[in-house]
Amino acid sequence: MNSITLKIPSLTENIRIIESFIDNAKDKYNIDDDIYGNIMIAVTESVNNAIKHGNGLQTNKNVTIGLQLDEDIITFTIQDQGQGFDYQNLPDPIAPENLDKPGGRGIFLMKHLADEVKFKDQGRLVELRFYVNK
Repeated sequence: MNSITLKIPSLTENIRIIESFIDNAKDKYNIDDDIYGNIMIAVTESVNNAIKHGNGLQTNKNVTIGLQLDEDIITFTIQDQGQGFDYQNLPDPIAPENLDKPGGRGIFLMKHLADEVKFKDQGRLVELRFYVNK
């Protein structure tokens, strides 16, 4: 089992660090291109949510990103230091009344791109799992 952890201050420009982190993981673990695209979008979306919504862009709060590889599952954990949120009652972003709203698609996207999405610690921790050897 391989695992790596990274901690970044809550600045949107730190998304670049996450992109490099994912690029390095792709090379190190020979991640397939199809899955790589899904990982890149889902993980950066999750980190973006943690920075903006979780930590409210407060630079004194960090976002911690973890990566764990077991056999054929790669798991990314994204944790913020915010208040958490009610992840069980999210508005449906594809419902007609929500189509014009600018936000609300991030979690929807993550659920479609990752093989498993789990929220823990009242929504402060997101686990994104990807099956790497289908």
